[in-house]
Amino acid sequence: MGFLRHAALCALVLAGALAALPVMAADCGPDALGTSRTITLKRGDGGAFGTVQHAPLPGLAKGEVVLTFDDGPVPVLTSQVLEALKAECARATFFMTGSNLDAHGELAKRAVAEGHSAGIHSYSHPHLGTLTAAAQLDDLARTQAAYRRLFGVAAASYRFPFLEETPTLMEALAKDGVAVFSIDLAITDWQPADTTAMLAERLSKALDEKGGGIILMHDANKPTADAIATLLRVIKQKGFRLVHVTWEG
Repeated sequence: MGFLRHAALCALVLAGALAALPVMAADCGPDALGTSRTITLKRGDGGAFGTVQHAPLPGLAKGEVVLTFDDGPVPVLTSQVLEALKAECARATFFMTGSNLDAHGELAKRAVAEGHSAGIHSYSHPHLGTLTAAAQLDDLARTQAAYRRLFGVAAASYRFPFLEETPTLMEALAKDGVAVFSIDLAITDWQPADTTAMLAERLSKALDEKGGGIILMHDANKPTADAIATLLRVIKQKGFRLVHVTWEG
């Protein structure tokens, strides 16, 4: 009986260890991008990351990238992005607007259920600097309320629409311990006339110039959704390693 209990305990420990392993390319085949490792931040510690406006993400090395998407979730396009990520065993962070959380909550839950991280991106993507301080704080409260209704906790990370940070919200987010995510590189993918070739070329050039970092894309943009499989291959072919950011606590 003691042997059986010991064997069962070992099996549980092994299962837990396997669950904690990174999502390697081998899980989807040897040619997949995979997720090389996870950086876990403590919920409530706040901070501001992304060298376009702030310090680098702690622990992120040269040759590593963090993939982030803004503006969703939206039907069809976000699903298309999620399918491409699944095919490559790639994990990302989605900065979601409160209005889309309210309208497409099941899609937001799907992203998290498939192992991705979810942050917030204002309620309806306004130019926050044009609003009064009270209106900015109300926008944040509405967005957090939408997130909390779905996930039961407040969001641990925030990205400003258009990267237009305001003193009012920077102070409020710091007070609440919400991490602010800027970017290190982008592919300017919000234009409807963009082609997959154009986006792939921009990504390749940005990776060469920056050497890695937090990448901004938009899952609510059709050209991006159409190109995402190719863009993931660009990251793989150029030898960059994908890192996933999560929160604990």
